[in-house]
Amino acid sequence: MDRTKTIAWLSAAILAGCSHAPRIVVGSKNFSEQVLLGEILAQQIESNLGVTVERKLDLGGTLLAHEALTKGSIDLYPEYTGTALTAILKQPPFPDAGAVMGAVRAAYEKQWKLRWLKPLGFNNTFAMIVRGETARTGKIESLSDAAARQAWRMGVGYEFKQRPDGLDGLLAAYGLRTDGDPVSMDLGLLYTALQSRKVDMIAANSTDGQASVLDVKILDDNRHYFPPYECAVVVREDTLMRFPQLQGVLEQLSGKLPDAVMRKLNYAVDGEHRSPAQVAAQFLHP
Repeated sequence: MDRTKTIAWLSAAILAGCSHAPRIVVGSKNFSEQVLLGEILAQQIESNLGVTVERKLDLGGTLLAHEALTKGSIDLYPEYTGTALTAILKQPPFPDAGAVMGAVRAAYEKQWKLRWLKPLGFNNTFAMIVRGETARTGKIESLSDAAARQAWRMGVGYEFKQRPDGLDGLLAAYGLRTDGDPVSMDLGLLYTALQSRKVDMIAANSTDGQASVLDVKILDDNRHYFPPYECAVVVREDTLMRFPQLQGVLEQLSGKLPDAVMRKLNYAVDGEHRSPAQVAAQFLHP
C-alpha cells in the first residue's frame, strides 16, 4: 500500500472511530426553565465524566420530549412528577408527593425502562397569579377568594388548556368564572399580558423568576387541586448501563435547586437576559 493510500485509510479509520465516540444526548422541553436545566445537566456531565454531550434543548412540549426519550433520540431530560402522572400516565392527580413519585417511578420502569433519579429540590407547581393591586383591592388570597369575587380574563399556556390537571379541572374545582374564552399564548408572554391588563389572571409556574420581582400575587391553591410537580432527571436505563458513573454524577445535583434558587436562576435568564449556558456555568462553578 503506497503512502497516499495509507494516509487515506488511516483518515477514514479515525473518522469512523470518531463517529462512534461515546456521547450522551441531553434534551429539554421548550421553555426557559427547562432549557436552563438541560444546560446545567449537560455541563455537569461534561465536567465530571469527560463525555461528549449533545444538546437537544427546546424540543417542544411534554409529549414530544417523552417520545424523544422513549425512542432513544435523547438519553435524559428533566421532568416533573405531576406532569408525568397526568399528561403521560393519564392518571388522576393526587396530593402526596412521595406517592406521586413512587407511582411514576414504577410505571416508567415497567413500561419504558426509564429511571427517575432523586429530585433536584424544587416543586414547580402551577400558580394562578393576579396583579398585586387586584389582590390587595379585592382582598384576594386564594383561588376560592378569586372564585367568589368576579369573572376573570385568563391567560394560559397552550398546554394548560389540554392537560387533565389543567384549565377545565381548575374551573370545576373552584367554580371559577371566566370573562370570555381564556387566551392561549406562549408562556413567556403571560406576565406581559398581565402587566398590560390584557388579562387579569394567568396560569404560570411557582418558580417563575418574574414572580419574585413583579408586583403580583400567587393565589393559594387552598383546595389542593394541583398535584406535586417535583423536578427530577429521567434517564434511559440502557444509558445508565453504558455510563455506570452517570447516575452518581447527576445525583450530585439532587436537592441543590430549592424553589428560591430556581426562581433566582430563572430570573437571570428571563429577567436579566443572560444565556442559559452562562447561568448554568455560574451555578455549577460559583
